[in-house]
Amino acid sequence: MTSDLFVKICGITRPEDARAAVEAGADAVGVVMASDSPRSCTVEEARAIFAVVPPGVLRIAVSHTDSAEGLASCLAAGPDALQLSQPIAVPSSADVAVIRVVAPGGPIPEDCAMVIVDSSHGRGRPYEAAHARMVVASSPVPVLLAGGLSPETVGAAIREIRPYGVDVASGVEAAPGVKDHARVRAFVRAAKRPYPKE
Repeated sequence: MTSDLFVKICGITRPEDARAAVEAGADAVGVVMASDSPRSCTVEEARAIFAVVPPGVLRIAVSHTDSAEGLASCLAAGPDALQLSQPIAVPSSADVAVIRVVAPGGPIPEDCAMVIVDSSHGRGRPYEAAHARMVVASSPVPVLLAGGLSPETVGAAIREIRPYGVDVASGVEAAPGVKDHARVRAFVRAAKRPYPKE
């Protein structure tokens, strides 16, 4: 029996990688948009990726944009949720869940359905454990952990931080934006294995 830990595979740039993430058991796929990241997708590319994601798996547009135009392009892709690292307001008419990024030194956002502890932004930089534990203990909404995670490290991170879920991009890649399907499977398997409760 696996755990109910939430797993997001982020930085997906190809429909076949989204399919692999879903088949591995991921709960969400993230597509980077309106960004200078090598993983950034156009509206058309994001729509093609989201089109292969079945109901029940969250389709998340991920962006560092602070502009209305960037936000509009993310919404045009038709995501279920937006993951934003800037404090840009999302109109209620957008009808999407909002995930806010919190980095060390920043306040815990309150205008969201979920927060993600992430100062790495897909660069593989390890999370700061003390900060991550503080956010998990203080946040009124579920917390995802990101930063330096991989199939080899995610189990220890879960045991140490006890997040609601985990998020990975570079840790399961063959190249930026190109997922290694075997590593995706290994990551989901490691994250969803049962861990003893404290």
